[in-house]
Amino acid sequence: MKPLIVVSDGFDKNLFAELCSKSEFEVHPESKISQEKLQELLPRINGLVIRSATKVTPDYLELAPNLKYVIRAGEGTDNIDKVACSEKNVAVSNTPGANNNSAAEHAFALMMTVLRKTAWAHTTMKSGGWDKAKFTGVELWKKKVGIIGFGRIGQILAKRLAGFDVEVLYFDPFVQSCELPYAKKVENVKDVFSQADIISLHTPLMDATKGMVNAELLGAMQPHAILVNASRGGIVDEDALLSILESGAIRGAGFDVYATEPLPTDSPLRKLENLVTTPHLGASTEEAQVRVGEMVINQLSEFFNNNNHLNGVKA
Repeated sequence: MKPLIVVSDGFDKNLFAELCSKSEFEVHPESKISQEKLQELLPRINGLVIRSATKVTPDYLELAPNLKYVIRAGEGTDNIDKVACSEKNVAVSNTPGANNNSAAEHAFALMMTVLRKTAWAHTTMKSGGWDKAKFTGVELWKKKVGIIGFGRIGQILAKRLAGFDVEVLYFDPFVQSCELPYAKKVENVKDVFSQADIISLHTPLMDATKGMVNAELLGAMQPHAILVNASRGGIVDEDALLSILESGAIRGAGFDVYATEPLPTDSPLRKLENLVTTPHLGASTEEAQVRVGEMVINQLSEFFNNNNHLNGVKA
């Protein structure tokens, strides 16, 4: 029998058509399905492609006795219980690098939106306003930008910032040096928060980083500083974030990710005037979708046809 492949959280339509055309697979005809439909299909699934919405939990795995392979169409795999997958002999892969530029550019977009107040100005323009004086912004030029997590995405962001003559302060225990002359490694994360005008988060979510950005770090920020998070929501203590933004102790923030996604409709974060929010759009560019899709199709073919586990993620 052909392996049944299910894509649960969306896929580029052209690449999904290409996947469906592969004679070696049976592909569920929808590229985005509800969690209820997914649970209905789980007993038959052999390969599962997910983004951030689907959570591969032990309960899911109990319902999927024929599942052999899970691919996270993206880089972060915190929504997959990798220990449980290992115990069930379910292979796990991600698509490293495919979303990196997209995520870095989105962090930059949030940064500029908060600095220049474009989101708020747009809202008032749509309602007939012309509040020019109200929306005086701040330049990025010559600012100190703190980057927490200086892996591939953090370094891409640093390179994109070069034209603004910024000074980059980065904190990352696993990166010892950097070729960029304007980037300086800082050994203490609190020093980045206290010195930078802009702080952008780019760390993975794991035990060591969960809740890392707490009241103490937020309290160390300068009054004119802003915080950007286009990495993972669980890194930030959202109660502490709410408190510091409500108090006006910092200029503002731009967030694409949240501890609970979708962000609950009654979340107090939605009501903050100094917080720009987007619905986890870091990987949502046409180019990133194509790169991810190409990697996923190749990984599925290699795994099921050649028993080759590409970009494997360990528990």
